[in-house]
Parts: sequence; structure tokens; C-alpha cells
Amino acid sequence: MSFELPALPYAKDALEPYISAKTLEFHYGKHHQTYVTNLNNLVAGSKYGEASLETLIREADGGIYNNAAQVWNHTFYFEQFSATPSTAPTGKLKEAIAAASFGFVDVFVEAFNKAAATLFGSGWVWLAKTADSQLAIIQSSNAGNPLRDGATPLLTIDLWEHAYYLDKQNARAKYIEDFWKILDWKVIENRFA
Repeated sequence: MSFELPALPYAKDALEPYISAKTLEFHYGKHHQTYVTNLNNLVAGSKYGEASLETLIREADGGIYNNAAQVWNHTFYFEQFSATPSTAPTGKLKEAIAAASFGFVDVFVEAFNKAAATLFGSGWVWLAKTADSQLAIIQSSNAGNPLRDGATPLLTIDLWEHAYYLDKQNARAKYIEDFWKILDWKVIENRFA
């Protein structure tokens, strides 16, 4: 099996001014592509040569795990954005957020933002459905992915500096604020369903 860089579901300048075309050129076109290339090189001829990304995330270690998780994480991250996003959850997802310990969507967003702002170093923050079908905010370092622990990711924010440094420099808080302006809740609702 050979992994490929999936096409973006929008033009590279579609997320401006929140994420610039230049950031996408580097983040998607170079970083994401490098993870795909590295993963293909690492699995070639190995026992994981025909494995899916999900299998690699659940079972592999070291470089194979790190690159597989980063390919999956980045694809998942880029696919949740839109130039014309649905800006609030509805239906069953909104009900699930209300039923969770968050109570209201704005309380969830505040808790998610705090988790993103306080994650030390590089990594990801996720909204995931746990194995017992509860919604949880999960911080993960480096290439961490909730699939490894039996959870189902619903949305994520990339907190590696390459995700925002060209546009925001060291202003992680501004990047987190702008994240919600392009997040398409319809994508998240489809993942939840």
C-alpha cells in the first residue's frame, strides 16, 4: 500500500485571513507531504506494508507510528475547515455537548481553548468520543492520537508551531481564537454521526 497526500477540500487561499495560503503551502504542501513520504519509506517491505493508517496508529511504534499518526492527524485537521463554515453545532452533536459536562457550546469552546493554550510544547487537542460514548477533550503530545486509546476523534487543533508561526508568530492564543472562524461544524456533525 502506498499512502498519498489527499487533496485539500478548498483552495489554498480560501481560509485567509485566518490561515494564509503561505502557511498552507508549507504546512500542507511540505510538512504533511514529508510525513506521507517518510511513512511510505518506513513501511515498504515491513510487516506493516499493507496496513491502514488506523492500524498503524493502533499497533505500530517509533517512526512508523509517528509518521502514520501525523499523516492521519493532518488530514483530519485540514478536512474540518471551510471558507464558508457552519459556525455552530446543531442536532445530536449539540445535544451531546450539552449533555456532557460542558453544558453549553460556549463552555465547551472555553474548555477546549484552555486545553489548547496550556498544552506544553507541540501536539494536538481533540474533541473525541471515548470508548464509553462520552465526549472528552484530550490533550496529546507530539503525534498523539485518541484512536490509540480506543476513542473516536471528532475535531482537533494542531498545536505544532508550524501550524501557525508564519501567520501568528508566537501568538498561539490568536491562532486558537481564529481556529473557530473556519471550523465547519457540519464536518464535525458528520463525524459524530
